[in-house]
Amino acid sequence: MKAKSDARGRYMGSVKVGPKGQIVIPKEVREMFQIEPGDTLILLADAEKGIAIERYDVFAKIADAILEGKAQEVYSEQNLEEMMNFAKAIKSIKEEK
Repeated sequence: MKAKSDARGRYMGSVKVGPKGQIVIPKEVREMFQIEPGDTLILLADAEKGIAIERYDVFAKIADAILEGKAQEVYSEQNLEEMMNFAKAIKSIKEEK
């Protein structure tokens, strides 16, 4: 499949999984999201919903809000204990690096 991007900031293309399970993020997407070598990305996977990849700093802000006690304001329909576990897991990812 030939990669396609449009003026509305969308991109569609394909990537192949290498022998070590790695994929290459296409240059257009790295530029679109300002992803640089050494950046930490978070990969979320749900067996029913699929896979999502986002920069660490996006989730770090969410985790900070949760840990500062603002979780119920932002995500009132979610379980507080689950949100705290999520926030702690996000923060531990950066600490591992």
